[in-house]
Amino acid sequence: MIEIALFQPDIAPNTATILRMAACFGIKVRIIEPAGFVWSDSSFRRAGMDYLVHVEVQRHRNWEEYVEAAGSRRTVLITTKATLKYTGFTFREDDILLVGRESAGVPDYVHDYAQARLLIPMQPAMRSLNVALACAMVTGEALRQTRGFALDAGIG
Repeated sequence: MIEIALFQPDIAPNTATILRMAACFGIKVRIIEPAGFVWSDSSFRRAGMDYLVHVEVQRHRNWEEYVEAAGSRRTVLITTKATLKYTGFTFREDDILLVGRESAGVPDYVHDYAQARLLIPMQPAMRSLNVALACAMVTGEALRQTRGFALDAGIG
């Protein structure tokens, strides 16, 4: 099943929003630390509401631990530095969708590691979308392609 990975997230409400989405879709989330907030931050709990107890979260102490845990699974980076549009990409059921820090994206070594790098097309003068919104857009397309939505699996 599709998974999401957050590289050193630094805004608690964005992380909580992604976790809430993941809970609704039954998606595991990997947090690559260090995070820029305390896990129990009140803004984190407020944005995640009561959904946080329904999502599987695996925390990795650093990038190297993530790479080891991901194994042979494909890491798909969502980045403004890509040229391939996410709508033209063929997702696989075992992909891990990776988003970077809100303040700085990902370092070159993470960009270089990713087996695919995807772009969300935007107006030329715009820098980037909110990370939670970008994650939701690409996750929706990945689930659509892999028939990973609950209704596709005969649930509901």
